[in-house]
Amino acid sequence: MTTTYVLVHGAWHTGQAWARVVPHLAASGRRVFTPTLTGYGETAHLLGPDVGLGTHTADVVRLLVEEDLRDVVLVGHSYAGLVISAVANQVPERIARLVYLDAMVPTDGENALDVMPATRAMLGDGWRVPPLPELPAPFGLFGVTDPGDVAWVRTMLGDQSLRCLEEPVAMDNPALDAIPRTHIHCTVKPEGFDRRPVPAVQPNGEPADVRELATGHDCMITAPAELAGLLLDVGDRVGAGSLRG
Repeated sequence: MTTTYVLVHGAWHTGQAWARVVPHLAASGRRVFTPTLTGYGETAHLLGPDVGLGTHTADVVRLLVEEDLRDVVLVGHSYAGLVISAVANQVPERIARLVYLDAMVPTDGENALDVMPATRAMLGDGWRVPPLPELPAPFGLFGVTDPGDVAWVRTMLGDQSLRCLEEPVAMDNPALDAIPRTHIHCTVKPEGFDRRPVPAVQPNGEPADVRELATGHDCMITAPAELAGLLLDVGDRVGAGSLRG
């Protein structure tokens, strides 16, 4: 069985963020999809106050259904941890494993502000939420410090709708709990963006699967080969069926 990956970018980015990871996965015969969510990149003209988590969940569900994708390793970076959670709640039968990549990991009924209260500091008076500013090294722009890479990241950044942060995620489908999870944590991060501890036991009863990358938040840009290696390991185990049994 060929493992299929669907890589979902985080807030302010586009599917182009995965450009350095895709060749590593594809070279091993994997199918890879990197959708750009509504309101970003080529669909920036569609951004409005009504675009939110539900919009982005529908984007990914539509991809899975239209392409008839099954046994998917569904990867969500940062904000997209909420997106993949909501997607798996709607179509759990299509998902082999969830991968939370330095991501927000919600519970039923939470929104992004609940999961990471530090995001409240980014809110202004309107519905647009601009990208985070560049920080001094080693944190840089979303963890990217190389000047050329910073310039490249800037080409894909755009505003996000406030609704993305305020809309709660639905995780009330009992079938969702059966899906195994992997958590990949980037260890270079600024203060104030602490992540929740990962419970020792997953909802399906398996031990927690937590990996680390010694790099900044946008690891798909700063450590693409290392990230791909972790994803290939997860995919290989899914393909062998060992993660479900």
